Amino acid sequence: MARAAVLHQVGDKELDLRDDVTTVDPGPDQVKVQIKATGVCHSDLSTMTGVLPSVPPTVIGHEGSGVVVEAGEHVTHVQPGDHVVINWTPDCGACPECLRGEPYLCMTFIAQAFSDPAFRLGDGTPAFGMAGVGTWAEEVVVPRQGVIKIAEDVPFEYAALLGCGIPTGVGAVVNTAKVKPGSKVAVVGAGGVGLSVIQGARIAGASTILAIDPNEAKHPIAKRFGATHTATLDGLDETKGLLTGGAGFDYTFEVVGKAAAITTAWNATRRGGDVIVVGAGAADDEWSQSAFGLLFDGKALKASLYGGCDLKRDVPMFVDLWRAGRLDLDGLITRRIRFEDLNDAVQALTNGDVIRQVVLFD
Repeated sequence: MARAAVLHQVGDKELDLRDDVTTVDPGPDQVKVQIKATGVCHSDLSTMTGVLPSVPPTVIGHEGSGVVVEAGEHVTHVQPGDHVVINWTPDCGACPECLRGEPYLCMTFIAQAFSDPAFRLGDGTPAFGMAGVGTWAEEVVVPRQGVIKIAEDVPFEYAALLGCGIPTGVGAVVNTAKVKPGSKVAVVGAGGVGLSVIQGARIAGASTILAIDPNEAKHPIAKRFGATHTATLDGLDETKGLLTGGAGFDYTFEVVGKAAAITTAWNATRRGGDVIVVGAGAADDEWSQSAFGLLFDGKALKASLYGGCDLKRDVPMFVDLWRAGRLDLDGLITRRIRFEDLNDAVQALTNGDVIRQVVLFD
């Protein structure tokens, strides 16, 4: 029996923190992982509110790290005792997306997760894992492609961030936008992923990095991670004029998950620039642009799912950047908490009081 945070119904404000949950037995192509650390991400909240789909009862959580405790007979790249990062979009290697070199678009295992329960509650009720994982549990069973081996000296709380927040943010810069040195970058939203985008822009050599957030308390934090300037929505036009002569930014990242924020990003971008959508929005939150403006402004609108990452390739790069002192992981962690604090952590996330909270399992 293990502890797990279960959502019984979409819209519930609190999770059922249980200690009687078990995983399914791992198959020959699966791995069982003891979760050591798991992040509290805005996507977890979006699953609770129904913005992201789920099949209740659902074990929440998708950003995690831990130790392999069991590996199926077909698994060769990890063995029990290995430290791993959880990859919530494992690539099957055979679908059209994978064959095109776009593993971050693979839906094979995520689709299966909506029909194949990964857990059982104490009374025998089957339960599903959010995004096919459910890292707010002490143990998970995932496909062999769902674990990325890391060195044992990488702290688990840092490794957890390499499963979502860092690839989504830094990856959007280096993989999706391919920001060029000397570029002018704006980032709409200075939450946890927004700060990762800012770090990515700094690493890529952007000369100007503007953090845009209505909450001025986030502005000094954004500067600590590499923003050269900050602005509220009210002051954006003036700041755009000062920094770009009114032309707009080369790249603008939307990291909020709202149509209004995409509009803000679009208007902040120069003609011929790139607008990169990173935030996960609701299905009924529609964005529009005139056909005339779409053509004659010459702007490119790009989606960045999971930062366009191939975690097999990119996690080692992120670790190298951290070792070189160029990627700040510790600064992203506002609070290290225990399992029993998860409902308080959800409330703090709702209130916008934190960057990243990380649950440390004993």
